[in-house]
Amino acid sequence: MAVKRIILEMGHGNDMHGGDYTKAALRAVQDCIHHSSLPFLRTLGVEPKTMQIEVTIGVQQPDKVDKTAIATSLPHGQVTVKVMKGGLDVPDEERGGVSVIAIAGVAVRLDLEEYLGFP
Repeated sequence: MAVKRIILEMGHGNDMHGGDYTKAALRAVQDCIHHSSLPFLRTLGVEPKTMQIEVTIGVQQPDKVDKTAIATSLPHGQVTVKVMKGGLDVPDEERGGVSVIAIAGVAVRLDLEEYLGFP
């Protein structure tokens, strides 16, 4: 099997007032997938559930991201989610709290041999 990364999209999202790391991460993932139009997948007859989707999220407090919520937000594929330190917290000194900025990368892998006949 020749599983290769064929798509990589990047995006960012934020939660301006709630300090919610999952909300910011979800918005970052949605930013990634809403910048994509991938008609070649349909042209090749790719079964959406066979896509391997790897989501990488960067936030300042990775343990506060609900990985299950991220995975279930994607409409297709076998999803894995990795969260690491990154992104940005911007303190709101006047009101208290923090604005959370999350960065996301969404990669899609396919078995090219199955769909194109070469490794």
